[in-house]
Amino acid sequence: MSRPVQVAVLGGGSWGTTVATLAAANTPTLLWARDENTVAEINEQHTNSRYLEDRPLPESLRATSDLREAAEWADVLVVGVPTQAMRSALAEAAPHVRPWVPVLSLAKGLEMGTRMRPTEVIAEAFPGHPVGLLAGPNLAREVLDGKAAAAVVALPDAAVACALQPLFSGRRFRVYRNEDLLGSELGGVLKNIIAIAAGMSEGLGTGDNTRAMVLTRGLSEITRLGVAMGAQERTFAGLTGLGDLMATCMSPLSRNRRVGEELARDKSLEQIIEEMNQVAEGVKTAATVMELAREYDVIMPIAAEVDAVVNDGRHPREAYRGLLRAAAEHEIDEVA
Repeated sequence: MSRPVQVAVLGGGSWGTTVATLAAANTPTLLWARDENTVAEINEQHTNSRYLEDRPLPESLRATSDLREAAEWADVLVVGVPTQAMRSALAEAAPHVRPWVPVLSLAKGLEMGTRMRPTEVIAEAFPGHPVGLLAGPNLAREVLDGKAAAAVVALPDAAVACALQPLFSGRRFRVYRNEDLLGSELGGVLKNIIAIAAGMSEGLGTGDNTRAMVLTRGLSEITRLGVAMGAQERTFAGLTGLGDLMATCMSPLSRNRRVGEELARDKSLEQIIEEMNQVAEGVKTAATVMELAREYDVIMPIAAEVDAVVNDGRHPREAYRGLLRAAAEHEIDEVA
Protein backbone atom coordinates (compact mmCIF):
# COMPACT_ATOMS: atom_id res chain seq x y z
CA MET A 1 0.00 0.00 0.00
CA SER A 2 1.49 3.35 -1.05
CA ARG A 3 1.94 6.10 1.52
CA PRO A 4 0.03 9.40 1.19
CA VAL A 5 1.55 12.36 -0.65
CA GLN A 6 3.65 14.54 1.65
CA VAL A 7 3.44 18.32 1.23
CA ALA A 8 6.16 20.67 2.45
CA VAL A 9 5.43 24.40 2.60
CA LEU A 10 8.32 26.86 2.83
CA GLY A 11 7.33 30.07 4.61
CA GLY A 12 5.62 30.60 7.95
CA GLY A 13 3.82 33.84 7.09
CA SER A 14 0.07 34.26 6.95
CA TRP A 15 -0.54 32.71 3.53
CA GLY A 16 2.10 30.02 3.78
CA THR A 17 0.61 28.89 7.10
CA THR A 18 -2.90 28.99 5.64
CA VAL A 19 -1.96 26.88 2.62
CA ALA A 20 -0.22 24.41 4.94
CA THR A 21 -3.43 24.25 6.96
CA LEU A 22 -5.46 23.51 3.83
CA ALA A 23 -3.06 20.75 2.82
CA ALA A 24 -2.93 19.27 6.33
CA ALA A 25 -6.65 18.57 6.14
CA ASN A 26 -5.97 16.25 3.20
CA THR A 27 -2.47 14.82 3.57
CA PRO A 28 0.63 14.86 5.85
CA THR A 29 2.08 18.39 5.76
CA LEU A 30 5.25 19.98 7.11
CA LEU A 31 5.69 23.76 7.37
CA TRP A 32 9.15 25.33 7.35
CA ALA A 33 9.65 28.70 9.08
CA ARG A 34 12.86 30.55 9.88
CA ASP A 35 11.72 31.75 13.27
CA GLU A 36 12.21 29.19 16.04
CA ASN A 37 9.49 30.78 18.18
CA THR A 38 6.97 30.47 15.35
CA VAL A 39 7.89 26.81 14.87
CA ALA A 40 7.53 26.09 18.59
CA GLU A 41 4.18 27.88 18.76
CA ILE A 42 2.76 25.94 15.80
CA ASN A 43 3.92 22.60 17.21
CA GLU A 44 2.96 23.21 20.82
CA GLN A 45 0.04 25.66 20.79
CA HIS A 46 -1.21 25.12 17.22
CA THR A 47 -1.37 28.84 16.47
CA ASN A 48 0.74 31.39 14.60
CA SER A 49 -0.13 34.52 16.54
CA ARG A 50 2.43 36.74 14.81
CA TYR A 51 0.48 36.56 11.56
CA LEU A 52 -2.89 34.95 12.30
CA GLU A 53 -3.73 36.03 15.86
CA ASP A 54 -5.36 33.21 17.85
CA ARG A 55 -6.84 31.26 14.94
CA PRO A 56 -6.41 27.54 15.62
CA LEU A 57 -4.25 25.43 13.34
CA PRO A 58 -4.73 21.67 12.94
CA GLU A 59 -2.82 19.50 15.38
CA SER A 60 -1.74 17.36 12.43
CA LEU A 61 0.27 20.26 10.97
CA ARG A 62 3.92 20.00 11.99
CA ALA A 63 6.51 22.80 11.70
CA THR A 64 10.30 22.80 11.47
CA SER A 65 13.11 25.34 11.22
CA ASP A 66 15.32 22.77 9.44
CA LEU A 67 15.12 23.56 5.72
CA ARG A 68 16.83 20.32 4.77
CA GLU A 69 14.21 18.32 6.68
CA ALA A 70 11.40 20.09 4.84
CA ALA A 71 13.07 19.64 1.46
CA GLU A 72 13.68 15.92 1.99
CA TRP A 73 10.10 15.42 3.24
CA ALA A 74 8.46 16.89 0.14
CA ASP A 75 6.57 14.91 -2.46
CA VAL A 76 5.12 18.31 -3.35
CA LEU A 77 6.99 21.50 -2.47
CA VAL A 78 5.13 24.79 -1.94
CA VAL A 79 7.21 27.97 -1.85
CA GLY A 80 5.66 30.73 0.23
CA VAL A 81 8.70 32.86 1.04
CA PRO A 82 8.74 36.48 -0.23
CA THR A 83 9.96 36.97 -3.78
CA GLN A 84 13.17 38.78 -2.85
CA ALA A 85 14.17 36.02 -0.40
CA MET A 86 13.19 33.13 -2.64
CA ARG A 87 16.42 32.53 -4.53
CA SER A 88 18.59 32.08 -1.44
CA ALA A 89 16.08 29.77 0.25
CA LEU A 90 15.74 27.60 -2.85
CA ALA A 91 19.51 27.37 -3.32
CA GLU A 92 19.75 25.90 0.18
CA ALA A 93 16.81 23.53 -0.32
CA ALA A 94 17.51 22.32 -3.88
CA PRO A 95 20.21 19.71 -3.13
CA HIS A 96 17.77 17.89 -0.82
CA VAL A 97 14.65 17.79 -3.01
CA ARG A 98 14.07 14.56 -4.94
CA PRO A 99 13.89 14.69 -8.77
CA TRP A 100 10.56 15.46 -10.44
CA VAL A 101 8.90 16.76 -7.27
CA PRO A 102 6.31 19.39 -8.35
CA VAL A 103 6.96 22.88 -7.00
CA LEU A 104 4.20 25.48 -6.52
CA SER A 105 4.79 29.17 -5.85
CA LEU A 106 2.64 31.33 -3.59
CA ALA A 107 4.63 34.54 -4.18
CA LYS A 108 3.27 37.55 -6.06
CA GLY A 109 6.20 39.74 -7.01
CA LEU A 110 9.09 40.14 -9.42
CA GLU A 111 12.71 39.60 -8.48
CA MET A 112 14.53 42.90 -8.42
CA GLY A 113 17.43 43.08 -10.85
CA THR A 114 16.50 40.03 -12.94
CA ARG A 115 12.78 40.96 -13.32
CA MET A 116 12.07 37.22 -13.12
CA ARG A 117 8.71 35.91 -11.96
CA PRO A 118 8.78 33.58 -8.93
CA THR A 119 8.08 30.50 -11.07
CA GLU A 120 11.04 31.44 -13.28
CA VAL A 121 13.29 31.65 -10.21
CA ILE A 122 11.98 28.26 -9.09
CA ALA A 123 12.51 26.70 -12.53
CA GLU A 124 16.10 27.92 -12.49
CA ALA A 125 16.67 26.42 -9.05
CA PHE A 126 14.87 23.15 -9.87
CA PRO A 127 15.54 22.28 -13.52
CA GLY A 128 13.37 19.43 -14.77
CA HIS A 129 10.71 19.81 -12.06
CA PRO A 130 7.06 20.64 -12.86
CA VAL A 131 6.66 24.26 -11.73
CA GLY A 132 3.41 26.18 -11.23
CA LEU A 133 1.59 28.35 -8.75
CA LEU A 134 -1.39 28.38 -6.43
CA ALA A 135 -3.09 31.77 -6.58
CA GLY A 136 -6.43 33.55 -6.41
CA PRO A 137 -8.49 36.04 -4.40
CA ASN A 138 -7.43 34.61 -1.06
CA LEU A 139 -7.16 36.59 2.17
CA ALA A 140 -5.52 34.26 4.66
CA ARG A 141 -7.59 35.12 7.71
CA GLU A 142 -10.88 34.69 5.87
CA VAL A 143 -9.81 31.31 4.51
CA LEU A 144 -8.82 30.12 8.00
CA ASP A 145 -12.16 31.40 9.32
CA GLY A 146 -13.88 28.99 6.94
CA LYS A 147 -15.33 31.57 4.57
CA ALA A 148 -15.86 30.25 1.05
CA ALA A 149 -12.99 30.97 -1.34
CA ALA A 150 -11.34 29.62 -4.46
CA ALA A 151 -7.90 29.45 -6.04
CA VAL A 152 -6.22 28.24 -9.20
CA VAL A 153 -3.42 25.75 -9.70
CA ALA A 154 -1.71 27.19 -12.78
CA LEU A 155 0.63 24.73 -14.43
CA PRO A 156 1.30 23.95 -18.10
CA ASP A 157 1.06 20.20 -17.47
CA ALA A 158 -2.67 19.52 -17.03
CA ALA A 159 -2.10 16.01 -15.63
CA VAL A 160 0.13 17.31 -12.83
CA ALA A 161 -2.33 20.14 -12.10
CA CYS A 162 -5.18 17.62 -11.80
CA ALA A 163 -3.14 15.57 -9.34
CA LEU A 164 -2.39 18.63 -7.20
CA GLN A 165 -5.92 20.03 -7.00
CA PRO A 166 -7.21 17.63 -4.32
CA LEU A 167 -4.27 18.32 -2.02
CA PHE A 168 -5.47 21.87 -1.32
CA SER A 169 -9.22 21.58 -1.89
CA GLY A 170 -11.70 21.71 0.96
CA ARG A 171 -15.41 21.93 1.55
CA ARG A 172 -15.24 25.73 1.39
CA PHE A 173 -12.07 26.13 -0.64
CA ARG A 174 -12.37 25.24 -4.32
CA VAL A 175 -9.27 24.75 -6.45
CA TYR A 176 -9.52 25.19 -10.21
CA ARG A 177 -6.74 24.79 -12.78
CA ASN A 178 -5.39 26.88 -15.63
CA GLU A 179 -2.59 26.06 -18.06
CA ASP A 180 -1.79 29.76 -18.64
CA LEU A 181 0.96 30.05 -16.04
CA LEU A 182 2.24 33.38 -17.36
CA GLY A 183 -1.16 35.11 -17.22
CA SER A 184 -2.09 33.62 -13.87
CA GLU A 185 1.20 34.73 -12.34
CA LEU A 186 1.18 38.22 -13.84
CA GLY A 187 -2.32 38.86 -12.49
CA GLY A 188 -1.08 38.29 -8.96
CA VAL A 189 2.03 40.39 -9.50
CA LEU A 190 0.39 43.40 -11.11
CA LYS A 191 -2.72 43.65 -8.94
CA ASN A 192 -0.56 44.60 -5.94
CA ILE A 193 0.36 47.88 -7.62
CA ILE A 194 -3.27 48.70 -8.41
CA ALA A 195 -4.13 47.83 -4.81
CA ILE A 196 -1.70 50.50 -3.59
CA ALA A 197 -3.54 52.97 -5.83
CA ALA A 198 -6.87 51.80 -4.40
CA GLY A 199 -5.53 52.29 -0.90
CA MET A 200 -4.36 55.78 -1.79
CA SER A 201 -7.91 56.49 -2.97
CA GLU A 202 -9.30 55.24 0.35
CA GLY A 203 -6.83 57.31 2.35
CA LEU A 204 -7.67 60.43 0.37
CA GLY A 205 -11.40 59.86 0.83
CA THR A 206 -12.12 60.05 -2.90
CA GLY A 207 -15.24 57.87 -2.77
CA ASP A 208 -16.56 54.66 -4.25
CA ASN A 209 -16.84 56.01 -7.80
CA THR A 210 -13.12 56.78 -7.88
CA ARG A 211 -12.20 53.40 -6.42
CA ALA A 212 -14.32 51.66 -9.05
CA MET A 213 -12.60 53.67 -11.76
CA VAL A 214 -9.16 52.73 -10.42
CA LEU A 215 -10.06 49.05 -10.24
CA THR A 216 -11.48 48.80 -13.76
CA ARG A 217 -8.82 50.95 -15.41
CA GLY A 218 -6.23 49.04 -13.41
CA LEU A 219 -7.52 45.75 -14.79
CA SER A 220 -7.17 47.23 -18.27
CA GLU A 221 -3.50 48.06 -17.58
CA ILE A 222 -2.81 44.60 -16.17
CA THR A 223 -4.42 42.93 -19.18
CA ARG A 224 -2.57 45.06 -21.72
CA LEU A 225 0.83 44.27 -20.27
CA GLY A 226 0.00 40.60 -19.78
CA VAL A 227 -1.18 40.12 -23.35
CA ALA A 228 1.85 42.01 -24.68
CA MET A 229 4.06 39.58 -22.77
CA GLY A 230 2.29 36.56 -24.23
CA ALA A 231 -0.46 35.71 -21.73
CA GLN A 232 -4.03 34.78 -22.64
CA GLU A 233 -6.44 37.70 -22.35
CA ARG A 234 -9.24 35.60 -20.85
CA THR A 235 -7.07 34.66 -17.86
CA PHE A 236 -7.31 38.23 -16.57
CA ALA A 237 -11.10 37.92 -16.28
CA GLY A 238 -10.69 34.94 -13.94
CA LEU A 239 -9.76 34.24 -10.34
CA THR A 240 -6.07 35.16 -10.69
CA GLY A 241 -6.92 38.35 -12.58
CA LEU A 242 -10.11 40.22 -11.75
CA GLY A 243 -10.82 38.05 -8.71
CA ASP A 244 -7.47 38.65 -7.04
CA LEU A 245 -7.57 42.32 -8.02
CA MET A 246 -10.98 42.85 -6.39
CA ALA A 247 -10.02 41.13 -3.14
CA THR A 248 -6.74 43.01 -2.83
CA CYS A 249 -8.17 46.40 -3.74
CA MET A 250 -11.33 46.18 -1.64
CA SER A 251 -10.35 44.43 1.57
CA PRO A 252 -8.96 46.27 4.60
CA LEU A 253 -6.95 43.07 5.23
CA SER A 254 -4.88 43.73 2.09
CA ARG A 255 -1.28 44.69 2.86
CA ASN A 256 -0.77 46.55 -0.41
CA ARG A 257 -3.99 48.53 -0.02
CA ARG A 258 -2.92 49.43 3.50
CA VAL A 259 0.37 50.82 2.18
CA GLY A 260 -1.56 53.14 -0.12
CA GLU A 261 -3.93 54.24 2.64
CA GLU A 262 -1.12 55.11 5.03
CA LEU A 263 0.88 56.95 2.37
CA ALA A 264 -2.17 59.10 1.67
CA ARG A 265 -2.32 59.87 5.40
CA ASP A 266 1.24 61.23 5.25
CA LYS A 267 3.10 58.33 6.82
CA SER A 268 6.50 57.52 5.39
CA LEU A 269 6.99 54.28 3.50
CA GLU A 270 9.66 53.19 5.98
CA GLN A 271 7.31 53.72 8.92
CA ILE A 272 4.48 51.83 7.21
CA ILE A 273 6.62 48.80 6.42
CA GLU A 274 8.04 48.71 9.94
CA GLU A 275 4.56 48.84 11.51
CA MET A 276 3.13 46.18 9.18
CA ASN A 277 5.77 43.56 10.00
CA GLN A 278 4.82 41.86 6.72
CA VAL A 279 5.85 42.12 3.07
CA ALA A 280 3.78 44.21 0.64
CA GLU A 281 5.10 42.93 -2.68
CA GLY A 282 3.75 45.87 -4.70
CA VAL A 283 6.22 48.29 -3.14
CA LYS A 284 9.28 46.50 -4.52
CA THR A 285 7.55 45.48 -7.75
CA ALA A 286 6.42 48.90 -8.98
CA ALA A 287 9.72 50.01 -10.53
CA THR A 288 10.26 46.62 -12.18
CA VAL A 289 6.77 46.67 -13.70
CA MET A 290 7.46 50.07 -15.20
CA GLU A 291 10.65 48.69 -16.75
CA LEU A 292 8.55 45.95 -18.37
CA ALA A 293 5.94 48.46 -19.52
CA ARG A 294 8.62 50.46 -21.31
CA GLU A 295 10.17 47.33 -22.79
CA TYR A 296 6.84 46.10 -24.19
CA ASP A 297 5.67 49.62 -25.13
CA VAL A 298 2.57 49.47 -22.91
CA ILE A 299 1.16 52.64 -21.34
CA MET A 300 0.30 52.12 -17.65
CA PRO A 301 -0.65 55.46 -16.09
CA ILE A 302 -1.89 54.10 -12.76
CA ALA A 303 1.19 51.94 -12.26
CA ALA A 304 3.37 54.89 -13.25
CA GLU A 305 1.82 57.11 -10.59
CA VAL A 306 2.18 54.40 -7.93
CA ASP A 307 5.83 53.99 -8.90
CA ALA A 308 6.32 57.74 -8.54
CA VAL A 309 4.76 57.67 -5.07
CA VAL A 310 6.69 54.71 -3.63
CA ASN A 311 10.01 55.37 -5.35
CA ASP A 312 10.17 59.11 -6.10
CA GLY A 313 8.38 60.62 -3.11
CA ARG A 314 5.34 61.98 -4.95
CA HIS A 315 2.34 62.51 -2.67
CA PRO A 316 -0.75 60.41 -3.44
CA ARG A 317 -2.81 63.57 -3.81
CA GLU A 318 -0.58 64.76 -6.64
CA ALA A 319 -0.65 61.29 -8.18
CA TYR A 320 -4.42 61.40 -8.43
CA ARG A 321 -4.30 64.88 -9.92
CA GLY A 322 -1.93 63.50 -12.55
CA LEU A 323 -4.33 60.70 -13.44
CA LEU A 324 -7.23 63.12 -13.81
CA ARG A 325 -5.23 65.39 -16.11
CA ALA A 326 -4.76 62.57 -18.64
CA ALA A 327 -7.02 62.81 -21.71
CA ALA A 328 -9.76 60.18 -21.89
CA GLU A 329 -9.94 58.28 -25.17
CA HIS A 330 -12.00 55.24 -26.25
CA GLU A 331 -12.61 52.96 -23.22
CA ILE A 332 -11.88 49.65 -24.93
CA ASP A 333 -9.43 50.49 -27.70
CA GLU A 334 -7.34 53.13 -25.95
CA VAL A 335 -3.75 52.48 -25.00
CA ALA A 336 -3.65 54.85 -22.02
